[in-house]
This record gives sequence, C-alpha cells and structure tokens, in this order.
Amino acid sequence: MSEFIPMLLTDLVALGIGVFVGKLIFKKSFDKLETEAQGRADVIVKNAELTAENIKKDRILEAKEKYLRLKGEFEDDSNKKRQVIVANENKIKQREQQLAQQADTQNRKENELNSLKGTLTQQMEVANKRKEEADKMLKQQVEQLERIAGLTAEQAKTQIVEALQAEAQTAASSYIKNIIEESKLTATKEAKKIVIETIQRTAAEHAIENCVSVFNIESDDVKGKIIGREGRNIRALEAATGVEVIVDDTPEAIVISGFDPVRREIARLSLHRLVQDGRIHPARIEEIVAKTKKNIDDEIVEIGERTVIELGIHGLHPELVKMIGRMRFRSSYGQNLLQHSREVARLCATMAAELGLNAKIAKRAGLLHDIGKVWHEEQELPHALLGMELAKKYKENAEVCNAIGAHHDEIEMTSMISPIIQVCDAISGSRPGARREMMESYIKRLKDLEQLATSFSGVDKCYAIQAGRELRVIVNSENVSDEIASKLSFDISQKIEKDMQYPGQIKVTVIREMRAVAYAR
Repeated sequence: MSEFIPMLLTDLVALGIGVFVGKLIFKKSFDKLETEAQGRADVIVKNAELTAENIKKDRILEAKEKYLRLKGEFEDDSNKKRQVIVANENKIKQREQQLAQQADTQNRKENELNSLKGTLTQQMEVANKRKEEADKMLKQQVEQLERIAGLTAEQAKTQIVEALQAEAQTAASSYIKNIIEESKLTATKEAKKIVIETIQRTAAEHAIENCVSVFNIESDDVKGKIIGREGRNIRALEAATGVEVIVDDTPEAIVISGFDPVRREIARLSLHRLVQDGRIHPARIEEIVAKTKKNIDDEIVEIGERTVIELGIHGLHPELVKMIGRMRFRSSYGQNLLQHSREVARLCATMAAELGLNAKIAKRAGLLHDIGKVWHEEQELPHALLGMELAKKYKENAEVCNAIGAHHDEIEMTSMISPIIQVCDAISGSRPGARREMMESYIKRLKDLEQLATSFSGVDKCYAIQAGRELRVIVNSENVSDEIASKLSFDISQKIEKDMQYPGQIKVTVIREMRAVAYAR
C-alpha cells in the first residue's frame, strides 16, 4: 500500500506535468493557427480591397464615359436647337423687316391719301364756291329774263336748262372725242415704243439655209475611193442616206445635195468617218450611216437640253426637249427653226416684262410655239393646233397651250400671253433677211413628192434628189417583183402628173435589190 501511494503521486505529478505541457503545446499550436488565419484573413481583406478599388475605378470610368457621351449628345442637341432658334430668329427678323417695310409703305400711302383727301376737300370747297356763284348768276339771269321777256320763272328755267343742256352735250362730246383720240395716240405710241425697245434689246443673227452641203477632202485621190468600183459606194451612200452625192471637177470638195438638213448632216458625218477610216465599201457605209443616225439622235437631245438651259426654262417633258433639238435641223421659210424659236422666246420675255406679265411663261410659250412643225408623224392639223395638242399631252400650262394654238388665229386667244407670242413671231419672221418664201414652198413640194411615192404599196423608202428632178424609190424585194417594179415606176409618174405641179420633168427610178445572206459557223 505504501508503495502504491508514491506511485500514484508520481503518476499524478506526471499527469499534471503532461496536462501542463499539453496545454502549452495546444496553446502554441492554437496561436500558430490563429496567426496563419489572421494572415489569410489579411490577404483576403487586401484582395477584397484591391478588387473593390478596381471595381470602383471601372464604375468611375464608365460613369465618366457615360457622362461625356450624354454631354456630347446634349451639346449636339443644344447646337441643333440653337441653330433652329437662330434660323427662326432670322426669319422673324426678316419678317419684322418686311412688316416694317409694309408698315412704312402703308404709312406713306396713308399720308398720300390724307394729302389727296385734303386736296380733294379744297377742290370741293372751290367747286362749292363756284356752284354758289353759278347759282347766283343763274338767279340773276332768271330775274333779268323775267323782266325783259315777261316770262315766268318756270318758263325761264326751262329755256336756261335747255340751253345749258345743249351746250353741255356739245362740250362733253368734244371732250370725249379729244380724250379718245389722245388715248389712241398714246396707246399707239406706247405700243410702238415697247415693240421697238423689245426688237432693239434682242439681237439675232440670220442666215438663209440652202439645200447643199460641201464636204472638203484633202486630195482628189479620195474621190476615187468614195465613188468605188462602177459607182457602187456612191449608190450605197445615196440609198442609205437619201441624198445625192455629186463628185465633179470641183477641187478638193464633194457636194451633198438634199432638201432635208438631217439627211445632209448624216451623209456629211458618214463621209467624214469613212474617209478617216479608209475602209469604204457598201457594207461599211451602211454600218457607219446607222451609227451616225444614232449619234445625230443623241445630238438632237443634247441640243434641246442645252437650249432650255441657256434660256433658263425648267420642267420641260423629255419629248418636248427632243422636239426642240429637232428644230436645229428644220427651217421655216428658209429661217432656222431653232434660232427663230429662241429669238421669239427672248422677245416674248422682254415684251411680257415691259407689260408687267409673267416673263417665264411667255418665254416658255415662245420657245414651244412651233413644235408642231417638227413632229415626226404626218398630221392633217395645222402646226399651231398640233403644237397645242402636244403641249397639252405633255402637261404644259394652259396659257402656254393657248398661246401655241392661237399664234396663227386658229383658235380664240384667252390670255394676254397669246397676242405677245403672235406679235413676237411676226417680229422674228419679218426681220430683213430672216425668211425666204421660195425655200419653204420648194421644200414642201419635195416632201409632198416623197409622200406621194410612199403611199404606194411595197415602197420601203423614197428620196427626192437633184432639186426634185429625180425621185428614187426603194422597194421591198420580197413583196415587189421586177415586173411590178417597172409598173410601179409608171404608176408613180402618172400620179405625179395628175396630182402635182412642177417645172420641167421628174425622173422616177425604182430600185429593187435582192440580198442573200448566209453564215458559216
């Protein structure tokens, strides 16, 4: 037992020491863990603070960008509104100025009216005084007549009234006659003044067109190429263009004869291209002529557009512009139709401005007044009425349509523009050297000759050449045989003798050409 107690004490002491040591070890371990945890916590906090700082910076940057964007939009919107406000302020200022000017004008007119009113008042006072004097004189005359003639007041009044009435009628008739004569003289003088000033302010060049164009060549050696073997090149060119090509002894020149300026121009340009190219044969001639016709059509459109731009006319229909271009290649009594129409347009604008009318409408009507002459289809209507129908078709102003249709008195004039067009058309045509009656009648005779031949069945093309002394008729080889071609030439010549008047004789040549074409593939 005694041995057991010391062992127990020893164990207890060892146990206490172990517990104490264990507590020391546990505390040390706990402190170490606490230190590590605190370090990790500090790291986590620092990371969280860095993250929060980064997020804060990003939000601040986004907020700044959004602020700048909104600020820019606001400034743009403010600038636009400021511009609108400035524009409105300018308009308001302009309107205020206009109102101020109108107010000044109104005040000036009121002052003039007041002044006129005062003058009228004075005149009325003078008139009343004169009336009183006249009444007094009349009363004295009545009393004197009563004393001398022994008449009653009513009888004397009747005689005086009859005498004054007869005298007043005579004076009034004389006064009215003088006013009418003075008005006529003044109106005639003013009308002559306006017409003369209009003519003087509008200068124009005039040139009488003829039926011949001259094509210049560098040397006479080219003439042989143009003629071709047995004249086939010239025949092909004449058949394709409808003109007569005259190659004679004239040095370095070839004469192109034809009444239609468009045909002559096509032939001239085609010859120019053929000579430059050097390849002259029938197939090439037909190809060049076809291309030249296309170029002429493009040039017609260009001429029309250039004309309306030069005159300051806007909104014309493209077909009307094309018709204006065609005027360049037409003539009216020898006067170029485009030059005539441009001159009439300028004259009308000047005269309308002098009379206080719409100069733009007058200029438009003056340019379009002869479009009926260049319509490509034959019509029985006079050119003025045809031009009016075309203007209506292409939605022109009613005053313009009436001016076109009435400039030769085919219809009644309904506006003040119409007589201006008629007068200016006469002014342009009556200038010295502007027109020549023989040219117009000559061209009409050639056109009638061609139309007569084309009325026969089977006729494809028809050209009057050599000043109308020869008529070349090209027929369709599939529909017309050689026998029918011979009979056709006779029938055409008989119809010409029957229906037309012409000097000398006309040679009718019917051309029938058979072409066989095949392709080797």
